[in-house]
Amino acid sequence: MIPFLGRINQLSRKQRSIGLTEEEKAEQAELRQEFLRLIRGQVRSTMLSLTVVDPEGNDVTPLKLVNEKGESKM
Repeated sequence: MIPFLGRINQLSRKQRSIGLTEEEKAEQAELRQEFLRLIRGQVRSTMLSLTVVDPEGNDVTPLKLVNEKGESKM
């Protein structure tokens, strides 16, 4: 669970009901950027752990993904 997700949701509800102050808008934007950074990191981690295999059992992982895996180990 992402620890600040509750605060993001709280600010979103407040924005819809009564609006946000400038400070709250800045906090919301910062929290959203951090949330997106974490999600992108999770997706990247998942993608780097994938191997594509055809029905015959041959590794057909795209070269771009193979190269990314090699770069991430360095």
